[in-house]
Amino acid sequence: MTAIHPNVIQPHELVERALELSRADGCVVIADEESTANLRWAGNALTTNGVTRGRRLTVIATVDGAQGTASGVVAREAVTLDEVESLVRAAEEAARGAEPAEDAQPLVEARPSSPDFTSAPSETSIEVFAEFAPALGEAFARARAAGQLLYGFARHEVTSSYLGTSTGLRLRHDQPTGSVEINAKTADLSGSAWAGAATRDFQDVDVAALHTQLTQRLAWGQKRIDLPAGRYETLLPPTAVADLLIYLSWSSGGRDAAEGKTVFSKPGGGTRVGEKLSPLPLTLRSDPAEAGLQAAPFVLTHSSGEDSSVFDNGLPLTATDWIRDGELANLLTTRHSAGLTGLPLTPPVDNLVLETADQAAAPTLDEMIARTERGLLLTCLWYIREVDPATLLLTGLTRDGVYLVENGEVVGAVNNFRFNESPVDLLGRITEVGRTEQCLPREWGDWFTRTAMPPVRVADFNMSSVSQAS
Repeated sequence: MTAIHPNVIQPHELVERALELSRADGCVVIADEESTANLRWAGNALTTNGVTRGRRLTVIATVDGAQGTASGVVAREAVTLDEVESLVRAAEEAARGAEPAEDAQPLVEARPSSPDFTSAPSETSIEVFAEFAPALGEAFARARAAGQLLYGFARHEVTSSYLGTSTGLRLRHDQPTGSVEINAKTADLSGSAWAGAATRDFQDVDVAALHTQLTQRLAWGQKRIDLPAGRYETLLPPTAVADLLIYLSWSSGGRDAAEGKTVFSKPGGGTRVGEKLSPLPLTLRSDPAEAGLQAAPFVLTHSSGEDSSVFDNGLPLTATDWIRDGELANLLTTRHSAGLTGLPLTPPVDNLVLETADQAAAPTLDEMIARTERGLLLTCLWYIREVDPATLLLTGLTRDGVYLVENGEVVGAVNNFRFNESPVDLLGRITEVGRTEQCLPREWGDWFTRTAMPPVRVADFNMSSVSQAS
């Protein structure tokens, strides 16, 4: 990552200019500088590559009134120094025309500034793929020799966010986010397999290992087996577990639970915090300092919602257990919703880890397959949609490989299914938990990338119907 040319107007200068121009009672300014590099390939050959840059300035004005404090939020792309004042005035006008904000709180007080707040933003470049691209070329050669076709893309994004407030906060966070997805297909396109990985810098992406995995799955798929809908013992790989638990996390708002609207609502009132969700010692947690999954260590939000508040910008974030040893420990709250519900203040953190208590003894997915008498092995899930918020029942489809395991061996590929499952109910039916590893969610990877999950064995996973999707 390199720095942007010093003669360019720097993001911190936009922040300071906006705060200087503010006439509101309070002001929060966020400048996001983003650069993205990408590679795409099809039929064992690179097709496109490119680098893009973007700048976004968000101004949040707060205006005090007799009935409370109102807020106005206005954001614009590619703002120049001369355009800052019009953005500030637009935010102030929006605040003066708004009703008092329900989530209004005093803006977060100042604390020591980020030491690099006035430094140029970080950026990525095509050089991030310097080792990845040659390894991909070697995979293309192996695929051609094996009669396979490789398709996919790799993306690396670096966002430098600068947060300044009228209370004196000056905070900065640099967030690298990378992902790679590879589809391998047979020459006649009748067979398909998928593998993906999340990364901060592409230094830890093992292309050869991903291709080996894809080759194995295509080999499994040479034998086709038709199975009916039903409930099956099922092995879920980390990517599928991530997609289910990300949705669980998104649905774990404390206020909605306290108001009786979600699966985490307690019958008769209150929430299910303190209730056992799994008999196994499972912990679902977030930590902004998690190695390999580092995320912003303070609240950085551009709008208010059920589980976010612009007034909370700059609040420190710490390690948080959502489920601890199988027991629901915390739900998402802002300062406002924590006050309403009596729950602790636990804002969302941009990563998610599921693990069992004894990681050293946890098996690999291959070891779990080897001790499976009869069951299904999934590759990934997609097109996940909510059916019933009261139980968090989700539906979706399997994709790019469902395999039958018998007597410890994969014996062939079966048809795809539509599933109906609640991740909360599923937690109670997990019978074995594997070793946690960083993974790329297939369905939600565009919105939530930083996850580490184990493979799990689930009893009676509900394959509700056979799907014709490929």
